[in-house]
Amino acid sequence: MPPVLTAIHRPLTLHAWRDYDEQACALPGMSLGRLDLTGPAEAQAAQLWELGARRVQFTDEIDLTAVESPDAAAHAVRRLCLIRDLTAHAVLVHWRLRLPAGPGDDAWRDLSHLQPPTALTGPDGADAALTQWRDEHYLCKCLWRQGPGFVQIRDRRWGDLRRFTADEPAYHEAIARLSYGAPSSAVPEAIAADFLAERLVCRTGPFLWWLPYRVNRWIQEAMAI
Repeated sequence: MPPVLTAIHRPLTLHAWRDYDEQACALPGMSLGRLDLTGPAEAQAAQLWELGARRVQFTDEIDLTAVESPDAAAHAVRRLCLIRDLTAHAVLVHWRLRLPAGPGDDAWRDLSHLQPPTALTGPDGADAALTQWRDEHYLCKCLWRQGPGFVQIRDRRWGDLRRFTADEPAYHEAIARLSYGAPSSAVPEAIAADFLAERLVCRTGPFLWWLPYRVNRWIQEAMAI
């Protein structure tokens, strides 16, 4: 069962529409208006889909240079997890991202399976990185699936296919704990180290959160993915 971050009471605000096309969204009845999400993180993407949301826009930038406090980190993790889950539903997401500055930084690749942001700032070469992110993005770029007694991750964020299979129950439990963010102490140190080494989890302030998504909209037959 996914744990709940301690600082989840801050509303997560976005605007939503019933269609992907911007012109169609301007028609009467297509806007779902401003939504303040406060419920369980693991249910929010499915609830938005059932509500009819096909296009959403986050109101504020996700700033990963300002996640020192647990509250700020938890708020960032909740939004990133929702973007991950909305990407899995093939919902069009408009969001802005700020990453720590640094030459030659490829931290954006960890998130490159998510819907590309409308703006990326912080690192050197951010404009070029954003262009590459947009050009190379497609659904199912980094996903995981649950089989009978195993978990398989298929990761193409770096161009080639990297496939990982875990059949140890401790790894399954760790994925569940990290699905919507948890302190690094919530999972065994060795397992956290394995996930970090393969860049399957992201560290945001004091929290780790699981990066791959369970896809809800296949771009082709599942066996081909």
